Amino acid sequence: MNNKDLESVKSIVRNIPDFPVPGIQFKDLTTAFKDPEALQIMTKAMADLYRDKGVTRVVGIEARGFIGGAILATQLGAGFVPLRKPGKLPAEVIQKSYTKEYGTDTIEIHKDAITADDVVIIHDDLLATGGTMLAAYELVKSMNPKKIYINFLCDLADLHGRDVFPPEVEITSLFTF
Repeated sequence: MNNKDLESVKSIVRNIPDFPVPGIQFKDLTTAFKDPEALQIMTKAMADLYRDKGVTRVVGIEARGFIGGAILATQLGAGFVPLRKPGKLPAEVIQKSYTKEYGTDTIEIHKDAITADDVVIIHDDLLATGGTMLAAYELVKSMNPKKIYINFLCDLADLHGRDVFPPEVEITSLFTF
């Protein structure tokens, strides 16, 4: 995988001004998901980052994190764990509320989804201010896995989302805007 391939994927990501609220420049990754070549490039690049890490679970954040998260879990031979909005998971959950760039929200995970033996990747499509992923990280960390990695397809660097995480957290993204 080379940078030219990832740059070609980055070039087809659509920008939607003022979505979901005025002032937000939404990066629409569906244009990359629907392109078979771009999807293959992203899949290989994500999996290559973690092939030798012993990953046992990939946590995908609702909703777009389900796409890359499930693909990544399949590529690594790991299980997939959905992290969802309140009321969507049927068994006992733990939850975390958080602030994001345009409001507040809550996420939940099944209480038995992660064990102390797990090596976990938490995946979402995009890092903006980091609020959603930080809440996900704190939920997963409370379950005491062996290791947690954080992965995004893209990072909006000007919003400094990486700055909200402790320095020891390993965060990767395929490309930056």
